[in-house]
Parts: sequence; C-alpha cells; structure tokens
Amino acid sequence: MFTSSFLKEASLVFILAACSAPKAETISTPPLEQNANQSVAGKVVQATVITDTVQFDSDDPAIWVNPKNPAKSLIIGTDKDAQGGLYVFDLDGKIIPEKTVKNLQRPNNVDVEYGLLLNGKPTDIAVATERMTHKLRIFSVPDMKPIDKGGLDMFVGETTEGYRDLMGVSLYKNKAGKIYAIVGRKAGPQDGTYLWQYLLEDDGTGHVKATLVRKFGEYSGKKEIEAIAVDDALGYVYYSDEGLGVRQYYADPEKGNKHLALFATKDFTRDHEGISIYALTDSTGYILVSDQEANRFMVFTREGTASNPYEHRFLKSVNVSAINSDGSETVAVPLGKKFKHGLFVAMSTDKTFHFYPWEDIAGKDLKMIK
Repeated sequence: MFTSSFLKEASLVFILAACSAPKAETISTPPLEQNANQSVAGKVVQATVITDTVQFDSDDPAIWVNPKNPAKSLIIGTDKDAQGGLYVFDLDGKIIPEKTVKNLQRPNNVDVEYGLLLNGKPTDIAVATERMTHKLRIFSVPDMKPIDKGGLDMFVGETTEGYRDLMGVSLYKNKAGKIYAIVGRKAGPQDGTYLWQYLLEDDGTGHVKATLVRKFGEYSGKKEIEAIAVDDALGYVYYSDEGLGVRQYYADPEKGNKHLALFATKDFTRDHEGISIYALTDSTGYILVSDQEANRFMVFTREGTASNPYEHRFLKSVNVSAINSDGSETVAVPLGKKFKHGLFVAMSTDKTFHFYPWEDIAGKDLKMIK
C-alpha cells in the first residue's frame, strides 16, 4: 500500500496527496447511497495500458513510486503458481526481465513499503506471500534482490489445514518509522485471530527478520480473507471478509484489537476482494473494493462522518475492463503524462494487469489531485 510514510523520503519533484494535502479538483458532488447497480448505467472504463502476460496466473499488484522520476515507477505483480514469480512492469506495461523474480512457490499477494532500515540505510521493500512454503518473501526495490535469507516462516505452530497457507499481506509504517506486515491465510479461526501482525527489522546482518506482535481480526466463516489494505496516514487496516463485507481495525498494535467498522455489505455480487485507497489529503479520499464477479469496483468515502468517524459512505460503482479482479492498487501521485492525477491498477484473470488513469475511474463524480 502506497501511503504517507513514503512522503518524508520522497523527492520534491512531485506532491503526494497523503502527506501534503494538495488541492483537489472538484468534478461534482457525488450522490450518496445510490444503488450500485444503477450508478454507471453499464458504461465500462477501458484500461489505457494492459501489461504483457505473465506465465501462469496473475493475482495481485503493488506500485513502487520512483522518488527521483515518478514516470519511471514500477508495477510489481504476482504470478500465482507452484512455479510462479513476481513480475515487474514499467508504466507502459512491459515486463522488465532483469527485475522479475521467478521460481517462487505460489506467490499470492504483494505489497510495497518505503525506508526499512537495513545496515543503517533506508531500503524500499516488496513483500510477497509464498503460500506453499508458508513464508514471507522480501525483496529490496527497485533491484528486486532477496533480503530474507530464503523467507520468513509465518503462522508458526498452527496445525489446522489451510491455517498456514499464506494469502493476503499489507504493510504498515507507523509515525515512528517501524514497519509491520499484516498477513492473512487461506483458512483461519473465528475467534478474532485470523490475521497475524509481524514487526519487520534488520536481523543484524542486513537481512529482514519478523517478530510476531499480535493476532487479530474477526471472521464470519462464510468464505475466506485475502484482500488487506493499510492506510498509513490514518493508521487503519481494512480487509475483505469475503461474502460479508469490509472490516476496519487500528493498524497500530498498541491501539488494541477493537473492531471499528463493517461496511460494503450491500449490492456485491458475491465476493468482496481487492481493496485500495486513493488519498486526496491527509484524511480524505476514497476506498475502492472489488466486486469480483461483476467486473466492477465499489467506491466508498475514506473519511467518516461527523457523527461516526468509521462510517464509509457508498459513492458509486465503476465497471472496468479487468476480468474478475481480486487484486488492485491505487496511488494519488502524478506519474508522468499518462497518469498525471494518479494511477489505478487492477489484476485481470487473462494473465495481465490493467492500468487506468485516476481521472477515468473518477469520471464526473469523484475528485482528483492536481
């Protein structure tokens, strides 16, 4: 998840919405609580870039913003197979072979964070879940070199079938600079401990170690939990309890395990999937949730209401060309001429990832950074 923790290290070449609260261009005032099935009248937003195909099964993207030249930013996408990998694309959707990582054992989800201290040096990282080994895999960005000594064991001690099979991951950087991985699995308990959170640190050799700091997360038992997104600036974690809705917790383990909200419970076809956040300012913007089987994304307010800070109002749905998307990412950052108001990336089941300029997703209803 690209969030405000990156802003302190980024070049002043560009302005980030989550940190410096840039002025947003108002398109119109969106109607609230409209019926999702009527909000776009069947219009499909076409991707302006469709990537080269991966070998097996595209699943989840992450975006690394290049601080020196945002137009040279990278998209990292998982190829979910027993002989899969992490594919790295430029903003034209072309695979960069020298950065792509092969021979990972069913990598599921991936996320990016900025400035992990290794050997005293801030290092940007990409973290992927490797389901068949039950390990987190961690790579330095942009060179995509492994910095995990072969992987970090997750959910150690769990013996129930599926309880160690990794799926979702999202990274959180707190205001003190500590970086955490919040990790999900194929199956889990209904006792409020479905997700486990790990502190990522230097192990003393310039590699990453993971220390378990908490277990949290309600689960309905309906399907599974895969999609996880963290809002660094506001300190919240969101995850899709598939078949039910999106749950919200504090991302900081020191704030406890209070369940803050359950939203996005209406008008989904079947599965609630990929979650991403478009930050207009430090506290405002949009949360996008995939309605997978309908080939659309449902858009909710990032901010709450005056009476309820955890009330995320439905704004509209957006039909997209990506097929059955269960993974997405968004940045509210100018990335050159193609994506001057930000970028939205969605996985598509045809072994590709689809890139959309934010203004195409926003249409006439949502705001954008300038």
